Amino acid sequence: MTTVPSRPAHPGPGLMLAAAAIGAAVVVLSFGPTPLAFWEGVLRPSSTGWMLAGPMGPDPVQYWLGWSWFRRDGWHLPPGANPDYGLEIASTIFYADIIPLIALPLKALSGLVTVEQYWGAWLLFCGMAQAVLGMRLAALSGIGASLAGRAALLGAAAIFALQPMMLMRMAGHLALAGQWTILAALLLCFTDGHSFRRPLGWAALVLATSLVHSYLLVMVGALWGADWLRRTIAEPAARRLVEALAVPALALFGLWMAGFFALRAGHDAAGYGELGFNLLAWIDSTLWGSIIPPVPDLRHGESGSDYLGLGGIALILIALGVALVWRDLGVGAALGRRWPLVLAVLAMAAFAATHQPSLAGVRIRLFDPPHWMLELAGFLRASTRLAWPLAYALLAACSILILRAIGPRRAGLAAALFASLATLQLADLLPSIRHYESLVIKQPRIQPERLPDPFWDTLGAAYGRIRAVPAADRGLHWESTARFAIRHGMTTDAVYLARIDPTRIAELRRKVAAQLFTGAREPGTLYVLRDRDSLIRADFGRDRGRDPMLLIDGLVVLVPGWGDRPIPAHLRRLMPPFDGLPEGTITEGTR
Repeated sequence: MTTVPSRPAHPGPGLMLAAAAIGAAVVVLSFGPTPLAFWEGVLRPSSTGWMLAGPMGPDPVQYWLGWSWFRRDGWHLPPGANPDYGLEIASTIFYADIIPLIALPLKALSGLVTVEQYWGAWLLFCGMAQAVLGMRLAALSGIGASLAGRAALLGAAAIFALQPMMLMRMAGHLALAGQWTILAALLLCFTDGHSFRRPLGWAALVLATSLVHSYLLVMVGALWGADWLRRTIAEPAARRLVEALAVPALALFGLWMAGFFALRAGHDAAGYGELGFNLLAWIDSTLWGSIIPPVPDLRHGESGSDYLGLGGIALILIALGVALVWRDLGVGAALGRRWPLVLAVLAMAAFAATHQPSLAGVRIRLFDPPHWMLELAGFLRASTRLAWPLAYALLAACSILILRAIGPRRAGLAAALFASLATLQLADLLPSIRHYESLVIKQPRIQPERLPDPFWDTLGAAYGRIRAVPAADRGLHWESTARFAIRHGMTTDAVYLARIDPTRIAELRRKVAAQLFTGAREPGTLYVLRDRDSLIRADFGRDRGRDPMLLIDGLVVLVPGWGDRPIPAHLRRLMPPFDGLPEGTITEGTR
């Protein structure tokens, strides 16, 4: 009977570097397409244009703004607090998704080094780590002793690096590109070992993941729990209790450091079941594939990200055939020894599919969860992501199974097979990968300002705060307002955050509406008026001789206390009834 080695294989440094180079090449190909272009456009710390250009959506803008305020501010408790980005509705860097694992140490070094953005380096690292850990998982097959065996492992590394599950996140949800954390957890789960290094490895991984992203933490935490249960059943020991207390404690410590607990409400979000895992998602080529036809889907914001690629699909089909032909590979025994892991990945996949899974574009409602359950599940409402551990576990297990079946004596066959699978994967995904170039490399290294009128510089020097009224998360003109504020060292409540307390927004709206109506405005504060109700209130409460209301670059701005200081003649002064405003300047009611 053939089994997985009881201890992890340790490929040499040369093989590790080769795998890392494959992962780096995938990232460069996606964003470069040459190393020099990648350095100039994405990797250089001063290159922010690719994040602020717009084609990648608003999330990279949110990351850059959150980091820009955080690095310029002093330290608070918790260390991840970021009060200048949002004022009364501010929270922490955890909810700005700026990867506290990097942001916290970089802020500590801000007196020595200036880093405008580190996401290019993060994406490069994620690609490299993904390939290295994928190769390490495949190396558990024991085939890597010969040159041909090492070539087969590099083919497996390429298949893991060319996964749309990761690549799609590199076009927006940058923290979620850190799926190497899942592979690292699976590596610990797939191997045996009784030394103290295993609990230390889990502790370090869980702590690091708590400083990357909450979704990844849930996945890695579940995999740790499965491995801990397996080891505890096999060999009960007092040290298991210590590990059971220490690892979750470190996760909580990391969450506290990043600022997770600073938000009292708003963690949940409605819509669990709407962003669920399509049961055919692994073969849905809609966004990524160029060879096989797409399958029907309900098409939501997360659709298309779970495609395994034609090489990945072929890998699984070949492994299925191998398992049916070679009955002595020990598949049943391996699954039996690691049944907690099997249950954990299946449970996460079931959560990903939700109570109303979709199949071929049809939603099947299995049951109606109680309201409290839906609220709890709302913490992870983009549930399709919870299928990643099952997908990666399946890819890893199939790689090991095929390589074990071929064996070291036929390593040349393994090398040819995995090179073919990697080539097939690249050919299938290449058109979509090349599309990334249009999102990034054609953008200028430094983006022009959204508000170019020179009078903004005058206002920025005269005021210390700018409010966007009414307060909202990702409200109208939030990006333009926030970028103006950070450029002039101002604070603002114009924000976009991953989670936000709705009660704070409601309180701030009432407070500012009353200030505008009564004229009791805050000193040193500009107001960007985003709806007609706020515009009318501000007009009622202002002294029209001292508090001009101007239309500047498509924004309605109340400038309190400006008095008789000069205003450029090209700017339009606004007076009732406020007709003829350009489309998109304000909304007709509070949102």
